[in-house]
Amino acid sequence: MAAASPPGPEVPEEDHEQPFVAHLLELRDRILRSLLAVLLAFLALAPFADELYELFALPLLAQLPEGSQMIAIGVASPFLAPFKLTAVVALVLALPFVLYQVWAFVAPGLYRHEKRLVLPILVSSTALFYAGMAFAYFVVFPLMFAFLTATGPEGVAYMPDINAYLDFMLMLFVAFGVAFETPVATVLLVKAGATTPERLAAKRPYVIVGAFVVGMLLTPPDPISQVMMAVPMWLLFELGVLLSRLMGRRAAEAEDAETTGEEAAARGGPATPPAAPAPAGPEGPPTPPAPPPDYVPPTEAELEAELDRIEAEEESEDEEAGEDEPPRDGDAGGGSGTPQR
Repeated sequence: MAAASPPGPEVPEEDHEQPFVAHLLELRDRILRSLLAVLLAFLALAPFADELYELFALPLLAQLPEGSQMIAIGVASPFLAPFKLTAVVALVLALPFVLYQVWAFVAPGLYRHEKRLVLPILVSSTALFYAGMAFAYFVVFPLMFAFLTATGPEGVAYMPDINAYLDFMLMLFVAFGVAFETPVATVLLVKAGATTPERLAAKRPYVIVGAFVVGMLLTPPDPISQVMMAVPMWLLFELGVLLSRLMGRRAAEAEDAETTGEEAAARGGPATPPAAPAPAGPEGPPTPPAPPPDYVPPTEAELEAELDRIEAEEESEDEEAGEDEPPRDGDAGGGSGTPQR
């Protein structure tokens, strides 16, 4: 049986080249579709801009002292702040569609194994970003504003400006959303070969200190919000290390299975060696190994044809051996047995 030829290099599914202008036109279409999705979401949410801002300011309003309220310092702040928030919410809601447009643009140029890696990363990163924002809104902000409103000096009215509050909250939303991307960053570093799960686990003390430093820089100067950002980052780092180890084991098992299959194909035999016969016991001779499940016994005609082929090969080998045998001394004079004088 001839050895199987090794598989060729993996190529992208669409190996035909497109002109540069066609790529630019496709990029323009993808950008326009993304902007249109954001615009439609903004138009749908615009009539509810004030309600959105009230919901957005609820963590602060629930912690304000009795008789306190938010103020607007700018002339157009009462009008611009809600619409600015509405535009940001529209962008966040349209984020899955925008990421899909990015994926559809770059996917034709990726290899099959790259597609299997990039698509789960896009989905998981979007879900983790939303989870970070939800964690900040429902867990961190109530505790943080309870601490900030209770630590003010006597004689100071705590009435934040709506524009300053909006900028402050958007910064924290982005900070917590990015902080929750720690597992994705860990997996990407391991897949890129920059590090290994064992090295990351060995640097765990430095990672914990770095998480608290990042929480100190990205959150207000209060210990509650700093701890609320640092602890999830550390736990998500541990999750990323665990996922990296699982992915590494699966990749190693798949590579071992592929190597075993290629070696078996090159030998022309099964992937696993046949079972050895069982040793002879006191009851009788050893039992022969069972045939493989796909074994089909040959027919009598096939056996006779195989015997005829073997006999024909032996006869041809005998004839070739007779032709190659050197002549005897008596045959040197033309076949006569009488020696020449």
